[in-house]
Amino acid sequence: MKRFLFLLLTVFTLSASAQTTEPVLKFGFLSYDTIIQSMDDYAFVESGMQALQEQYAAEQKRVEDEFNKKYEEFLDGQRDFPQTILQKRQMELQELMEKNIAFKKESQRLLAEAREKAMQPLKSRLADALARVGSSRGLAFIINTDQNALPWMNITMGEDVTEAVLEALK
Repeated sequence: MKRFLFLLLTVFTLSASAQTTEPVLKFGFLSYDTIIQSMDDYAFVESGMQALQEQYAAEQKRVEDEFNKKYEEFLDGQRDFPQTILQKRQMELQELMEKNIAFKKESQRLLAEAREKAMQPLKSRLADALARVGSSRGLAFIINTDQNALPWMNITMGEDVTEAVLEALK
């Protein structure tokens, strides 16, 4: 019986204290993309990526033009070619097309890799700023609201830390 009364008193005390205290968990929220795009170095990274992308695009156009020229030559002469030359030219065109496709895929991979490498210093600076702001404001976490990752939140329970992070980045 004493145990039951002690347990009942403990539960009553805990439930009463839980009703009177405010939530301890605080969070921040921001648009990661907006912050990254507002950083000084972002324009520099984007211009470098644009230049690299243009170089790859120019090479892809050159390769496509070369393929188109060879294909037109093939079409023009296919009636006059002996069977062995016709097959050889078809194989050359097939190989060239496969190389073009492989180059396009590789260039996309290399561009993505270059973008990630170029953005890494910005992401590191932003991560440091987020850590400083989160710690100084006593936040449990900071949520990225981009790409509808958080379709709804009660903003009265959190804090928009966009301006504080922008200040921390200066």
